[in-house]
Amino acid sequence: MKMFQEQTICQLAFMPRLFPVNCYFVEEEDSLTLIDAAMLYSANAILEAARKIGKPITRIALTHAHNDHVGALDALKQMLPDAIVHISARDARLLDGDLSLDPDEPQTPIRGGVPKGIKTRADVLLQDGDRIGSLLAIAAPGHTPGSMAFLDTRNRILLAGDAFQTRGGLAVSGQLRPWFPFPAMATWNKLKALESARKLRSFQPALLAVGHGELLKQPCMALDQAITEAERTLARTLTHGNRS
Repeated sequence: MKMFQEQTICQLAFMPRLFPVNCYFVEEEDSLTLIDAAMLYSANAILEAARKIGKPITRIALTHAHNDHVGALDALKQMLPDAIVHISARDARLLDGDLSLDPDEPQTPIRGGVPKGIKTRADVLLQDGDRIGSLLAIAAPGHTPGSMAFLDTRNRILLAGDAFQTRGGLAVSGQLRPWFPFPAMATWNKLKALESARKLRSFQPALLAVGHGELLKQPCMALDQAITEAERTLARTLTHGNRS
């Protein structure tokens, strides 16, 4: 595991050269918010990183309920019983293993590693616009129906979960990158993901922090390019589908 500090966040990168999985600390004045819980084996390394920073983990906020983002949740909650766990109201169902879709949702199947047997339940069910310390919670469905991103309102650092990836090249969720195809393969609905990408871009992030890949400074121009590419790809797909 490697640590990368940037302003108010610290990226914890597991297996960065092989299969990068990131979680993050967001520093408040006297505490830490952990964004995502990485892999099953990650708990001790996360706690050790917090000790190095010298602040307690008082909140755990989950971008979505896939195994590589909630893997260490039970272990962390056992060791940090007072930490308040946050997840979107929608993805709380995924955390419980419920793959059902609402009638008004696109009926594409939920993909990716949905956890089984997670015992921890959220203390707070997030909605779009909620606040967690300095963070603004932003609903960003697409990768999963209840995906969330978090914007640090002090500096416009965007913690986007899997709404974007930077590993293998910046891409909107659902857009395949051959060098790292796994986020695309695990995306529930590409059109929703594109809508969420546009929404997140509108916040004009100063730094992009994602679940898979390196931090990206001043990302807006690159985000515009990635969004345009996703629009073209989806347009071609829809045109081909109408002809078939």
